Amino acid sequence: MVVYGERWDSPDSLAVLYQRRSSTWERTASWPAHNGRLGWTTDHHMDDERSPVGVFTLTDAGGTLEDPGSRLEYWQDDNAYAAMLNPDEAHAHDFDYVIAIDYNRLKSAPPFDWSRPDGVEKGGGIWLHTDHGDGTSACVTVPETGMKILLRVLDPAQHPVVVMGDRERLES
Repeated sequence: MVVYGERWDSPDSLAVLYQRRSSTWERTASWPAHNGRLGWTTDHHMDDERSPVGVFTLTDAGGTLEDPGSRLEYWQDDNAYAAMLNPDEAHAHDFDYVIAIDYNRLKSAPPFDWSRPDGVEKGGGIWLHTDHGDGTSACVTVPETGMKILLRVLDPAQHPVVVMGDRERLES
């Protein structure tokens, strides 16, 4: 998957799913997406409201809703995710579906695990999750239909990754 940010300081992106077909990569889906409110960074820190630029593995998933058929290990726990949100907020459904982006986190752990191997100051808890229509604290969001497709398609045996950043950095 590739997430192309419009500009280094923009919260607007395009998420594109590529799948390997024989010896070539084929674009199989795309969705409007959002990233950090203040754009992208190559030096992410806790609460900077920027998404980290890089290539990250995708190994674990979960959400407040039951597993829609995820091929990644899925942790359903409405209390763990909902505790991060006020249910009366416009963002009450953000964590219906979540795929952990392996930035400063332990793999094979629930997405809501707050262990930070590189230290708390480097941030963490960066996920692909259900879109709410605007920028995030550092996560990447796609529409619910996109999240369901990703959960059903991303195969841990194929070692899925997300390549993410502003278009200028990704194309240079």
